[in-house]
This record gives sequence, structure tokens and C-alpha cells, in this order.
Amino acid sequence: MRYITADQLAQLMKSEGKVPEKDFLVVDVRDDDYAGGNIKGSLNQPSSKFLMNVDGLVKQTKEVPLVIFHCAFSQARGPKAARIYEETRSNIGKDIDHEVIVLQGGFSQFQAKYKDDPTLVENWDKNVWDSEWS
Repeated sequence: MRYITADQLAQLMKSEGKVPEKDFLVVDVRDDDYAGGNIKGSLNQPSSKFLMNVDGLVKQTKEVPLVIFHCAFSQARGPKAARIYEETRSNIGKDIDHEVIVLQGGFSQFQAKYKDDPTLVENWDKNVWDSEWS
């Protein structure tokens, strides 16, 4: 499994000419811990329902060359969802060249660095992060 750092993702998101959902898509597989903010333009596909929804996600993203998965820390749910997605996408057959990667450190690391940048993080709530992580 290949990983992308928070800095690399931020650079990709700010790249001129790169269009979310066309050139890349960030898939957030957090469940209840989704509250408190998310990567701007990301798609929330909760891990608890991921297996039931993966076929639809593959169909929705069949033209997207880069799909980036993450959860809170990208230690379990994010990498697992990325593997399931990649296997499902490969099994469907005809496909464009694509890459499936995982955000290193997950949303917790990304928001720690970029929470104040509205082009990268949206719906960020200080109260959620102060209560959960302090």
C-alpha cells in the first residue's frame, strides 16, 4: 500500500488544473468520529457500511485516476477500505489506469497542520477536537 503525506495531499489539492472528483478523490471512512471537520471536497463513506457501498463507490469513481483513503489515523479503517476498494475495482474489469493510496497519519494529522486553511479543511470544530483529544 502506498501512502501520501499531508503536505503532498495539500499540494495536490492546491495544484492548478487538478479537479477534485475528476483528477483525484479523497474518501473519508470515519464513522461517528467524522464530526468536527473533514478534508474539503472529500466523500464520507463510513467504514461500518463500506462493504455494502463499495460497488457503488467503484462505479462512481471509475474515471478517477487517483483515489485517496483515510480515517482518523489511517492505521486500520483507511488502509482496509483502500484494499477492499482496490480489489473490487480490479475485479470489475475494464478500467482506466488508476492508483489507490492512503493518507499517512489520517485526518488527525492533516487537520493538526491545515485546520486553519479553508481551502483544505471544512466544517472544523475546535470544541470537538479539544474535547476528544485533550
